[in-house]
Amino acid sequence: MKNFLAKRGPRAFGFSSLVLIASLATTQLTGCFTVGQEFSPVRVPEIKVGQTRKQDITEMFGTPWRTGMEDGKPTWTYGIYKYALFGGNDSQDLLIRFDAQGVVRSYTFSSTRK
Repeated sequence: MKNFLAKRGPRAFGFSSLVLIASLATTQLTGCFTVGQEFSPVRVPEIKVGQTRKQDITEMFGTPWRTGMEDGKPTWTYGIYKYALFGGNDSQDLLIRFDAQGVVRSYTFSSTRK
């Protein structure tokens, strides 16, 4: 790299490289990052324990961000978590627990949004 700069001079990086470096520096200074995927919480009240099926949940919210198991039963998580070094954090989390037949047995929803 040293030889490259010596031969080409400080303009060897070009404008696009400077833009990339500036955007990375800005991200580091603001300290913001996001994990998960957006979902609309508007349909959460439509979930009915003992009635709503996996297919219904997929139609309401799409593909889950994360899947897992709890007590041998499938769980799906829909969530978006936004963190900032300066300012408030923002999160929404929907965890759905299914029985062996793929019917909702319980769910929890939490949000920092107002």
